Amino acid sequence: MVRLILSVLLFLVSLLVIFGAPEYHIWMLAVAVNSYPLVFTGITFILLLSLISLRRYRLPAVLTAVIAFALFLYPVVNAWSVARSLPNAFNSAVNSTEAKAISYKPFSFLQLLKGPPAMPFKTITYDSASHLTFDYYRNSKQQKQPCVVVVHGGSWSGGNSRQLPGLNGYLSVRGYNVASINYHLAPKYRNPVPVEDVRHLINYLKANAIQLNIDTGRFVLLGRSAGAQIALLAAYAHPDKNIKGVIDFYGPADMVWGYSVPANPLIMNSRKVMQNYIGDAYEKMPDKYAASSPVLFVNERTVPTLIIHGDNDVLVSPLHSTKLDSVLSKNKVPHLLVQLPWATHGFDYNLNGPGGQLSTYLTLRFLQVVCR
Repeated sequence: MVRLILSVLLFLVSLLVIFGAPEYHIWMLAVAVNSYPLVFTGITFILLLSLISLRRYRLPAVLTAVIAFALFLYPVVNAWSVARSLPNAFNSAVNSTEAKAISYKPFSFLQLLKGPPAMPFKTITYDSASHLTFDYYRNSKQQKQPCVVVVHGGSWSGGNSRQLPGLNGYLSVRGYNVASINYHLAPKYRNPVPVEDVRHLINYLKANAIQLNIDTGRFVLLGRSAGAQIALLAAYAHPDKNIKGVIDFYGPADMVWGYSVPANPLIMNSRKVMQNYIGDAYEKMPDKYAASSPVLFVNERTVPTLIIHGDNDVLVSPLHSTKLDSVLSKNKVPHLLVQLPWATHGFDYNLNGPGGQLSTYLTLRFLQVVCR
């Protein structure tokens, strides 16, 4: 009976790769399933071996365990499938052929077995009045190199510069400087304060470019979730010739539409989160919601954009990204939207997981093109 119960539990957990999580803590479990599929397939395989000696309930236990095993492998198989067409899709979207030379595969089964990279960084204060800092990952080369400004997520009210540091270190090894910012948080501080913090940091990096080994003509903004909204708005609403592109990981791009279609309250009270960031309900300040919506600032001069979103995202609807994709297409802005069918919010938690590998590949390709 115990092994049957375990089979059923694993089966229920495996459903998170095809169905959205119904509750916040279950969503966190979904992130683990997305990020470490081999752990769950391994557990299920061991259980299957133990079922050979089971006398009662063997058939239902084996059936549920086999289905769970297959579903846990789905992100791996799907990532492999997506990876096959990704190089050509990227080249077509950004009209680039020189990016083909990159010596990095979109997906590797062996990479799934590796642990997260750890790279040194230095914490620097860029706003002494507010005691705001950023974590700086210096590139591995001697000459001046581009700088990626990373804006963390956390519903605009939480998170910090140490969030998902694996990509920061990896990019520094690949020759890019990375500045992961801490910014003023809601509800004490509201939009556009965090956007102004990003601009303030860029000015600081420019002023200290010699010491930091930065090429001041090549900045790229990268944001996750709420941080993606900040990064997009900083790039779109405040054009800067030195910002060459923006990378959007599952960010809310249309705050007006987003307020009208709230998330599952058991996952997140999205309207309350937006009110804390913007100031009040949409009905009371529609202009501020419009001013916080990156989609409304897109024009033919908008910088190239990379968008990566999971179709199984229960915190930020993937429709935010499809809306942004549509507006960028209408304005003929070089961009690429990559939707991962199995992926939930935070799918890149493990840099070597299925989503982490694909998004890292895309980030490197994008940086290579826009920073050339």
